[in-house]
Parts: sequence; structure tokens; C-alpha cells
Amino acid sequence: MNLNNLDLSYNILTGSIPPTLGKLTKLTVLSAIYCQLSGSLPQEMTNMTNLSKLYLSGNSLSGYLPQLCQGGSLQFFSAVGNHFTGEIPKSIRNCTSLIRVRLNGNRLAANVSEVFGVYPHLIFMDISDNMLFGELSPNWGECQNLTKLQLSGNMITGRIPPEIGQLTQLSVLGLSSNQLVGKIPKEFGRLTSLFNLTLNENQLCGQIPQEIGKLSNLEVLDLSMNHLSGPIPPQLGDCFRLQYLKLSKNVLNGSIPFQIGNLVYLQGLLDLSHNSLNGQISPQLTKLIRLEKLNLSHNMLSGSIPPSFEGMFSLQSIDFSFNALEGPLPNSKSFQKAPAEAFINNKGLCGEVQSLRLCNASSINRSDTMKGHRVVILIILPVSVALFLLFVIVGISYIYYQRRRNIKKEVLERSSGNPFSIWNYDGIAVFEDIVEATEGFDNKYCIGIGGYGKVYKANLPMGQVVAVKKLHLLEGGDQSDQRSFRNEIQVLTEIRHRNIVKLYGFCCHARCSFLIYEYMERGSLASILSNDEGAAQLDWTLRVKIIKSVAHALSYMHHDCTLQIVHRDLSSNNVLLNSELEACVSDFGTARLLIPDSSNRTMLVGTYGYIAPG
Repeated sequence: MNLNNLDLSYNILTGSIPPTLGKLTKLTVLSAIYCQLSGSLPQEMTNMTNLSKLYLSGNSLSGYLPQLCQGGSLQFFSAVGNHFTGEIPKSIRNCTSLIRVRLNGNRLAANVSEVFGVYPHLIFMDISDNMLFGELSPNWGECQNLTKLQLSGNMITGRIPPEIGQLTQLSVLGLSSNQLVGKIPKEFGRLTSLFNLTLNENQLCGQIPQEIGKLSNLEVLDLSMNHLSGPIPPQLGDCFRLQYLKLSKNVLNGSIPFQIGNLVYLQGLLDLSHNSLNGQISPQLTKLIRLEKLNLSHNMLSGSIPPSFEGMFSLQSIDFSFNALEGPLPNSKSFQKAPAEAFINNKGLCGEVQSLRLCNASSINRSDTMKGHRVVILIILPVSVALFLLFVIVGISYIYYQRRRNIKKEVLERSSGNPFSIWNYDGIAVFEDIVEATEGFDNKYCIGIGGYGKVYKANLPMGQVVAVKKLHLLEGGDQSDQRSFRNEIQVLTEIRHRNIVKLYGFCCHARCSFLIYEYMERGSLASILSNDEGAAQLDWTLRVKIIKSVAHALSYMHHDCTLQIVHRDLSSNNVLLNSELEACVSDFGTARLLIPDSSNRTMLVGTYGYIAPG
């Protein structure tokens, strides 16, 4: 009767939760996530008035939710991925103590304008993929601490209240796959903390507000499958951190703004298809050298595809079909290997692609005919003029270098805050986020396999991207696996260096143990060097830069730590590269902490081919 914390998570528990649980009136924490529970929740749980944390995600629970928060103490409530039906309890409306709520992936049906109130402490609300209806209340604008509001995948109608623009702490806003109408509020320009905005699959109309250009932290923007009209605002080019932009299946017109080429971090997708865009494709788009998927199909674009598209080495998927384009295709693998469907229904494209005619001499641009011919223009100037021009060029280069350096420094400083500080509230929620982001560690999210387990890429709800190393089961497993797991934690919690991969956290459980690291976009040095195209990008300047980064890390471990560290398995597989090709040393499972003033001896470990000779 005096129990205040009950954790049953990650066990094989079948059947329903017994009504006698309601007798634990002093219980403050109840956790039963990822078990195999079924049936409905007992109504006796309304007697648990001291309950502050309730975690029920990852089960097969059904029926109605009981009237929780009768004592006004409930702060954390998670029941993701069950089969709950009926309305959200009316007691939730007045539960002002709520901090974090996750009820997504159920079958809850409720009027959103009636069941939610004002929550002064709420930071996280996700009730997506349910059967909610009604109109959004302006009261959401009073939840000033909200960082995530996710209501996608419901049947919400009406207009988006402009009061949502008052949520200056909001980083994720998801209202996609509903039945919303009206315009996108220009007040969204105040959401300067926003990095994920998804309004796709609604019935929104009017123009895209140019105020969205003020969202300098925005990384994901999806406005597709609406009735948006007018031109694409050039101000979108000011959202310089955008990585994913989808405006397809609207009625947008005008030309593609050349300012889109300023989105140099755009890498996942640029989709402007199924609109009424016209004019020529700006060569400025070829600045998007990280872009992987480009879709400009089903528009009215004319002219030729700029030859400078050859420099977009990251392109993996392209579609220029159903336009009025003509002329030769750029000479690159992404175009040569594209399917014929990517170019059909145009005015006169040609090139070495199946179903397209070969280009003849008259169809080739004069600039292309100059390829292979070097033109040297020799200008003889007086020595004084030549020296003056030399100093001007050097001065401009120095100013450009300093500007690039300052911009990079500013970006690093703006993003140097700990994005995982919110996790301090609730470790169980972190586990839920990772399992949900990887769909139960599905292989499609696997980005690497090592001797101790697999590494997964996880896009978390708050927008962070992390790498998760899920180890083999420790219970009854190899003792060396357990030592490696503990060793990695021990070492990486002792050190912090810009060239050593950061450990954000870990989960140690017999059924599921993993480590959470910063995500390194370019992967391992070994993977880059293993293919000709990747190796060609690493010129000697970059290789020296990588060597220096590794040397700085080793110098730090050997000389600057309180306890000196020997890595013992430094190979190209364990050198990771970020988007700027800066190197970080990883994988400290076999590392050793050297104890000063004592004898230190190690066994032979490491990767064959990299072990130092004896």
C-alpha cells in the first residue's frame, strides 16, 4: 500500500492490468512499456491520485482511458501504439500539471476544441494518428512552454489559429493529414525556434507567406498536397538550414526563385513537382551539392537543364518529366543512370538515356563544344599594376575567408547548446523516442554493423539526429561484449574533445542495450575510401586535415586527460567524418585507462592490418 514506484517495463507480461492496482493510492510512478499487456485499463486507476508518471507505450491495451489526473499530479503520460478508443478523458482538460503527453498511434476520438485546456508547464504533446475532430482552439497559444505540438493524421477541420504564432519555444509543429482550410498564418514568422513544420495533406489555400523566410532554424518544411497558389516566395532562400523542402501538388506558379540555391544544406529532398511553375531552371540550383533527391516534374518549365548540374554529385534520384525542357542532358552519372520516365513528355531533351534521341552537333551548346580546348589569355601589364592587382586579389580572398570562418563559427555557436537537456526529465521517454524513430530497430535504419552490434540512424521527435549502437543481448552473452559496453561508457564520460565522438547517453538492460552518439553525416573514413567517387573527393588537403584531427584526438587522450587513454583499435573504420569532413575518433570498446605510477600491461587487441608491430 505504501509503494510509490513500480517499474514492470521490458518484460513478457501477458493479460490485463488487475483492478487491485487501484489500491496503490500512494503510487507516483507506474511504468509498463513494451510488455505484452492487453485488455482495458481498470477504472480503479482513478483512485491513484498521486500518480505523476504513467508509461504504457508499446502494448496492446484497448478500451477507454480512465479519468486520470484526479489529484492534479499527473505530469508525464505516455501510451503510444496501443488500441485505446473513445474520448480522451475530460479530466485531462483541467490537468494543468502536465509536462509531456504522448498518445499517438491509437484510435482515440474526441473534439479537440473541448478536451484540451491551457497547460502552463506543457512542453511536449503528440496525439497524432488518432481520430480527433473539431477545430483547433486559440488556447494553444497560451501554452507558452510548448516545444512540440504534433496533431497529424487526424480529422481536424477549420482554420489554423494565428495564436499558435505566440509559441516562441515551439520547435516541431505537425498538422499534416487533416482537413484544415484557409491560409497559413503569417504569424508563423514568429516561430523562430521552429525546425520542423509539416502542414501537408490538408486543404490550405492562398500564398505561402513570405514570413516563413524568418525561420532561420527551419530544417524540414512540407506544404505539399494542398491548394496553395501564387509564386514561391524568394524569402524561402533565407531558411539556410533547410534540409528537406516539399511543395509538390499545389497550384504554385511563376519561376523557381534563384534564391533556392542558397539552401546549401538541402540534402534530403527538393520536391516542387505537380505545380504550374514556368520559366527556366536557374543555374543557382546547382549550388545544392548535397541534394540527394530532386523532383521538378509536372510543371511548365522551359529551356535547357543547366550543364552545371554535372557538379551535383550527391544526386541519387531525379525527375524532370512532363515539362517543356529541351537540349542535352548534363553529363553525370545521376542523369545517365536515371530511368527513362524521369525525362518523358518534354519538348526535346536528348542524351545517352534510353528512349531519348542522341544529341547531334547542332543541339549542343557552344559552351559544350569548347570542352577539351584550353583557352589561354595572356595579358601583359606593368609591374606596378600587376602587384596592385595581386594585393587586391589576396585582400578579397582574405576577407572571403574570414567571412566564411565567422559564418561557420556563428553556426557552430548557435547549435552548440545541448539538444538533449530535455531528456533529463524522463529517461523512459528517450527510450520510446528511439524505438519509435527506428521502428523497433528495423534494418532499414541500419547504417553500420560491427563486432558488438548494429548502428542505426534515429531522427528523434524533437528534430535531433543521433546514431544508436544497439549491442547484442548482454544476458548470457559473451563477457567481452559486456566489458566493451561498460568500457565505452567509462571512457567517453571521462573525456570531451571536438575530435572525439560525443556520447549522449546509454540504455543498459538485459533485453535491449544501446549507446547514443552524435550522428556523423559522412560515415567512416573506410567507407569513403572504399569507392572511387568518395576517395576522389578526399584530396591531399582534406586528407591532411583528417590526419591532423585524429592526431589532435590522440594527443588529447595521451597527454591532456586526467587519466591517460590508449585507444588500441585505431583504424579507418573507427574514424568518422561529419558533413564538413572533420574527423572524430570513435569506438572505445577496447580502450584502456592507464593508471599513473603503476604497471600497465595490455593484451593484443585491435583490427588486423592496423595492429602496431611488436
